[in-house]
Amino acid sequence: MKIVITIGGSIIIKDHNYKKFMDYAEVLRDLTDENEIFVVVGGGKTARDYIEIARALGSSEALCDDVGIEVTRLNAKLLIAALGDYAYPEVPQNFREALQFASNKKIVVMGGTEPAHSTDAVGSILAEFVGAELHINATSVNGLYNKDPNKYSDAKMYNEVKPSKMIDLMSTKDIKAGTYEFLDMTAIQIIKRSKIKTVILNGGNANNIKTAINGKIGTIILPE
Repeated sequence: MKIVITIGGSIIIKDHNYKKFMDYAEVLRDLTDENEIFVVVGGGKTARDYIEIARALGSSEALCDDVGIEVTRLNAKLLIAALGDYAYPEVPQNFREALQFASNKKIVVMGGTEPAHSTDAVGSILAEFVGAELHINATSVNGLYNKDPNKYSDAKMYNEVKPSKMIDLMSTKDIKAGTYEFLDMTAIQIIKRSKIKTVILNGGNANNIKTAINGKIGTIILPE
């Protein structure tokens, strides 16, 4: 199976602790026997910190985005280091390069691509570009909720949802891009048109990736 896995930066690196890189590397290596794996890594707090500095120095928003992209690529390099010979040694700069690198039968790990594209959007576009059969989005929450579960104790998690419902949720006051781990509109539109099965799950435990492939976990985004 061809699988794209998007890992939030806040998941894979926190307080400069490298353990999650090792945890994910172990899981990803196990998956390569029967699957073709692509990974997109986010920037997390480090990216946000650097963006704030760039903004304070008077940089344009496009340049701020570019700074964030560079951080995601640094995180991608760290995951490549953890994977060793299982990973292609270079970070693709675009989707065409990602597909080209995959011809070596190695795990391809990338970060951002261009300004205004979130990590979630990059993962969704990559899944469509390479013809993935499954897209896994590893976040800091258990799945998709009707409102921010970090703020509301009565937040309800969806076991299954369609992209059109997610678009409706985006229009409500409780969920906006950036308020909690919720895919942005670009990512949702790509998932809707590509009809690729997507799973949103808690990436705090890297083994949840295996569960998503072999069973049910988190929120499954079903084709329309």
